[in-house]
Amino acid sequence: MDVKKILEEIQAGTLSVEEAEDRLRDLPYEDLGYAKLDHHRSLRSGFAETVFCQGKPDEYLVQIYKKFAEENGEVLGTRATREQYELVKDQVPQVVYDPISRILKVEKEGKERKGLVAVCTGGTADIPVAEEAAQTAEFFGCQTDRIYDVGVAGIHRLLSQRDRIRRANCVIAVAGMEGALGTVIAGLVENPVIAVPTSVGYGASFHGLSALLTMINSCANGISVVNIDNGYGAGYIATQINRLAVR
Repeated sequence: MDVKKILEEIQAGTLSVEEAEDRLRDLPYEDLGYAKLDHHRSLRSGFAETVFCQGKPDEYLVQIYKKFAEENGEVLGTRATREQYELVKDQVPQVVYDPISRILKVEKEGKERKGLVAVCTGGTADIPVAEEAAQTAEFFGCQTDRIYDVGVAGIHRLLSQRDRIRRANCVIAVAGMEGALGTVIAGLVENPVIAVPTSVGYGASFHGLSALLTMINSCANGISVVNIDNGYGAGYIATQINRLAVR
């Protein structure tokens, strides 16, 4: 809900006070009983509420998407299944699903994207998490540059992309196994690096714990770390950094 637009319409005489009151009736959130939809989160934080789809009952998920789409014209959801996509699409035909990132979204056309966020992966197995990060950043208004499969096992691949990486206002480094990619990139660039450990690896990687420990113990400066497989969190923080750079 765009409060500024409502006030402008009242000022212009195209919206009555009574109509405005009716639109604002659900402040500060809309209570569905099983969910409280925070329509005004973007006014407070600059980002609309995101839907975590995993584990939600079907009917709840469908109604949440319908309400957000009607109210804001956009919805971003993460960790969705194809089955959930089919259910939501039946009621919200404009919804789009990406099976790699598992993002389920309704997005306005012609959205302006500013700045630049680079999203790098150690290997192709890390791409699903990287795509969650990249598409989150794009949804929130960033340009992205995907630089995939540049892990340290063949470091010449990474070094050949230094100029591209250095152009970005923020770099997301997504890696499993030992998780060294974030440290190496942070040693090559002057802008912030967000490291994302993934659950990719053999047994001793402990489903991403090994990469997480490597990243949080990094000797490189200017590096921060999000939780295992948390591409969404990385894309969100990268957007915040990118917005500061393009103000």
